[in-house]
Amino acid sequence: MKIRTIRHNNRRKVFEITTSTKRLVFPFPKAEPRPTTSDPVRQSFVDQDVGREAFGYVLQSGRSGTVHVEQVLEYNQDPGYLRDLLLYRLTIEAQKRVATSPLAKREIIRRLGTSAAQLYRLLDQTNYRKSVDQLLALLQVLDCEIDLIVRAKTA
Repeated sequence: MKIRTIRHNNRRKVFEITTSTKRLVFPFPKAEPRPTTSDPVRQSFVDQDVGREAFGYVLQSGRSGTVHVEQVLEYNQDPGYLRDLLLYRLTIEAQKRVATSPLAKREIIRRLGTSAAQLYRLLDQTNYRKSVDQLLALLQVLDCEIDLIVRAKTA
């Protein structure tokens, strides 16, 4: 996700980020170095060096910091970001299980009822067009038991 604009609001103590589809905020206390009332943000800018996927800021003291868009999405509990994170974690686990499985890849493909190309797409951690359902089916074929645990966040 690319950042279109960034503004800092020293009064509200937040960075205001605009992407192509969303308006998000990122509070100063989450940034490092942390802007304070005695050392406020002097300038904020979209970081072109990382393909507009981060923003930088400079404090009155001259110290500077960078915040990646993923930090902003995580803070704002963006559903798309959380889905992609879940897909990534499930894919990494599936890769490990396939590597240690006694089943041949052809047998895994047969049990899934799919093609070799589809199996490799499922095992590609950069592919976010796959579904959680497909990964759960793959893990089931690999004799994994999956439990989803929902718990309160810790501070």
